Amino acid sequence: MNSSTNPSPEEKRYHLALALAPSIGPTLFKAIVAYAGSPLAFFTQAPKQVKKIPRIGKKLELLRKQQGDLLRKADALLHEQQQEGYQVLTSMDAQFPQRLLHLSDGPVVLFYQGTGELNMERSIGIVGTRSATAYGKKMTIKILEELCPYRPTILSGLAFGIDIEAHKAALQLGLPTLAVLGSPLNRIYPAAHAPLAQQLQQVQGGLLSEYAPGTKLLPGNFPARNRIIAGLSDALIVVEAAKKGGALITADLAFGYNKEVFAVPGNLQSPFSEGCNLLIKQMKASIYTRASDVADALNWTKPGEQKIKKVALDFSSKEDVERKILQFLQEQGDAGIDYIALATQLEMSTVSSKLLSLEFEGLVKPLPGKKFKLLY
Repeated sequence: MNSSTNPSPEEKRYHLALALAPSIGPTLFKAIVAYAGSPLAFFTQAPKQVKKIPRIGKKLELLRKQQGDLLRKADALLHEQQQEGYQVLTSMDAQFPQRLLHLSDGPVVLFYQGTGELNMERSIGIVGTRSATAYGKKMTIKILEELCPYRPTILSGLAFGIDIEAHKAALQLGLPTLAVLGSPLNRIYPAAHAPLAQQLQQVQGGLLSEYAPGTKLLPGNFPARNRIIAGLSDALIVVEAAKKGGALITADLAFGYNKEVFAVPGNLQSPFSEGCNLLIKQMKASIYTRASDVADALNWTKPGEQKIKKVALDFSSKEDVERKILQFLQEQGDAGIDYIALATQLEMSTVSSKLLSLEFEGLVKPLPGKKFKLLY
């Protein structure tokens, strides 16, 4: 849906109008566009053509009759962005975050205020409990200090606890930091963090929301925004988390998006380490011990540092199927069973069986997210 050039003003108006329509979430929006061709086509094509679109019922037919009202709302937001200093970004805009485009439930419109790059070279999500302990706060600062040489953009949700500690530490270290809000840009929540939100916009950072200015603040917005943090992050680090809560929701989303997930292990008697320890136990997250864990997983180097060239190994003594799998892992790096099967054109059951044998031989190692890596 994104292109290298920006959409025309008319295309953008209709895109925004459809996104603002009641009961139109990102998934239905994308289904409509997939069949109609574009939001503009949905509103302007003949009724008999619209009826052919799957999931189009009477409510959506009536929606087309609200075209005038929806366009007026879209025009008001597009006009207001110039006065209020924010940007309306549709998934057709070149500045729209590319990392979100492939997500089936990814947002189709974002509201952005700031000076930071949304298509950053490197990004790390930091999340955790709102009831952060002294240990959690200390670890958040330590993690960012260790990551600082790699110069990632730090993503979090501006909430109390670990989130705000991550934003503060990023500012102190001169790292760009982006807050993904569960509220509109014109209503910072919690209000106590409004001064810090202002700071973020001025130092290669900013505020990002999928909720239009003036939208009501609803409890469901906050779990929903977690998918944006997960989707934008190259790796997600959970510092402290209880057994239930937003941090674990974000971790589960990142795991589902095949992102690298790390958890800081904690005291077995601390309720705010239960979530992290559970993620590690369930193999949904790797243990975070130092920044190099993240750098190795993402193949990052520090500025000026040369990547160590991997020595090609000789797998000629292995049988054909095992050799195919080992060579693929050597060339491509860590990969999931389904991806290995697809790339090597082998049956999933065969790949699973062979990986188990190779694990017993000490040639491969299982990772969180049902991935495997080559050991050498």
